[in-house]
Parts: sequence; structure tokens; C-alpha cells
Amino acid sequence: MWTGMGPRKASWAIKFSEAFAAQPLVHVSLTMWDMGSDSNARAAIRAENVTETGFDLVFRTWSDPPVARVIASWLAIGGVADPEQWDIY
Repeated sequence: MWTGMGPRKASWAIKFSEAFAAQPLVHVSLTMWDMGSDSNARAAIRAENVTETGFDLVFRTWSDPPVARVIASWLAIGGVADPEQWDIY
């Protein structure tokens, strides 16, 4: 994404290590971004196509910002199949 202009998108398929009992809530955030300094930083990140087994993490930019790299973090919160599966320490 360092070159080019206009809408650009990158997507990663994320698979949970264990399936949730139902579709979880997924929170995503940028934890690092490296963008060119000659234009405004324009970026959006979100979870799409969330299921019990995973989701697509999607990063988008638009207009003219060059993007060298980004790092994203995510957190999925949801129910488990059996209440006895909870381990609380």
C-alpha cells in the first residue's frame, strides 16, 4: 500500500483456536501504523464475516496516504458451549 492512490484494502482470515458456542463480539484496533508524512493518515480497521470459528480482519485506506505497515490486535468475547468450561484464575 506504499504506492497507489484511492481505495485500498488488505484482509486476513483469523481462525479462533477453539470455536465459540455462538457468534462472539470481536473488537479490533490498530496497535502500530507506519504511514507517509506527506499526507493525512486515513485508515479504518474492522472485523467482518464474524462466525463461531473466526472472522476476517480488514484494513482499508483511501485517498493518498502511503502505508508501509500496520499491526492490529483483536479480542473476541463470547459464550462457551458448557458453563463448566470456564477456567477462572
